[in-house]
Amino acid sequence: MPASTRHHRALAVLVHCLGILAAVPALPPAAPEAAAAPRPPAVTPQPTAATPRPAAATPGPAATTPPVTGTPPPVAVAARAPVAAPTPPSAPPAMAPPSRKPATTLPPPVTVAVAPESSPAPRYRIHVRNRGNSPVDTTVRQELPPGASATAISAGGRATPVGGSAAEVTWRLKLPAHSATTLGTALTATAPGQPMTAPACAFTSDGSRPYDCATATWQAAATPAPKVTEAPPWQRIPVLLAGLAVLLLLCAGVFWVWRRWRGRRVRAAALASSGTPDDGRGTVYPRPSAPSPARRRRTPPVWLLVGAAVVVLAAVIGTAGWTATRRVAAIDTQKQPTSGAWMGTSVTGPLGVPLRESAFEFTVYRISCGAAAAAQPADGGGTAPAAGRRCQATVGVRNVTGDQQPWHGQMQRAYLPGGRWVSTDEPATQAANLGRDVFADPVAAGSRVVLPLVFTVDGRDPPRQLELRSGIFSAGVRVDVP
Repeated sequence: MPASTRHHRALAVLVHCLGILAAVPALPPAAPEAAAAPRPPAVTPQPTAATPRPAAATPGPAATTPPVTGTPPPVAVAARAPVAAPTPPSAPPAMAPPSRKPATTLPPPVTVAVAPESSPAPRYRIHVRNRGNSPVDTTVRQELPPGASATAISAGGRATPVGGSAAEVTWRLKLPAHSATTLGTALTATAPGQPMTAPACAFTSDGSRPYDCATATWQAAATPAPKVTEAPPWQRIPVLLAGLAVLLLLCAGVFWVWRRWRGRRVRAAALASSGTPDDGRGTVYPRPSAPSPARRRRTPPVWLLVGAAVVVLAAVIGTAGWTATRRVAAIDTQKQPTSGAWMGTSVTGPLGVPLRESAFEFTVYRISCGAAAAAQPADGGGTAPAAGRRCQATVGVRNVTGDQQPWHGQMQRAYLPGGRWVSTDEPATQAANLGRDVFADPVAAGSRVVLPLVFTVDGRDPPRQLELRSGIFSAGVRVDVP
């Protein structure tokens, strides 16, 4: 073959390949069905007369193109270009990333509402309702204030001491589906006219996990104030003092007038007694006037000045010391700081009273401690460490803000006698909440949850105070434990 023919052929093949490569991106994507269907074998182009093929390139009988049929032969399938298969979707990760969205809280099947009665003695009505579609066995407990005792309990309830002077009233109920019952208690007043708070909670049949809690404060009926008759004017102290002041002014005025009148009389008498031998006719040369005796100005004695100075100095020092003592005594060293880096104001209250801080409203309904060196199932289950015991607090948490709020177990503390404190036992708290980590998810805006918190304490003395807070810089609330 001449060299020019070979060059033209090579150039034609190169241009043909470049055209194919430029047209491939513009082709529409093949449908999945078309890509999956087998393609017919490509037809080999025959040489034209303009470009005669050499004898070595002439195909023999074995290279003859087979006829096109419905099913291509294996050789043609292997010779065609491979079709890129669609990329399968990536497999999901082995572990889902942690979510910081608030967990969806389902409404409890049993709800509790407490209402006080208008009576001379403290009385409460407890409404327990089963909103589920199946019967529920529940235990209802009402905490009594320190020093109070139950005088009347509705049928089925009994009063049991919890520890110290505190006590509780317990009912074991079996509520049918979509039913409600009302319980009642009457208590003795610890002090006349003093308000009393008695929270109540509905627990599971074993008394370990709370369904719902509520609280109410009984106020003594307002007694009409006795009518006070005003005293006559001459018996009122302000009127007597005003009259005495007027009398003193009148006396001072009379004394001043009398002194002026007496001074004029003395001067007139002195002028009348200074006459001459010639019966007042005078002389040519006036007589020299007799010098009047010099009068000594009266000054207070030295001892009176020194005594007055000492009294004034003592009064100033005493007033300054009294003011400083009052200001120092007004400083509460046990109160959390309420300014600077702390958010909100620290509030202290008893059991059953809602206490609000910057983001949450906390209500501690009940706290109970197990025996030393062993924990009951109601206290979180398991076994407590040596020389320690677990105390479980039933706490209601309400988010009073418009955003979801996280909170941390290490910021919830129980203070022991002597100023020591312990944080929440998170593994025991998780076990008491059926394996759910209550601190992993934030509390949704405007929602309320009732859950148990477990504290592992050492020694025999129970906690004296609980400190609950929403964040690290929150002032928090403090609940006094009876």
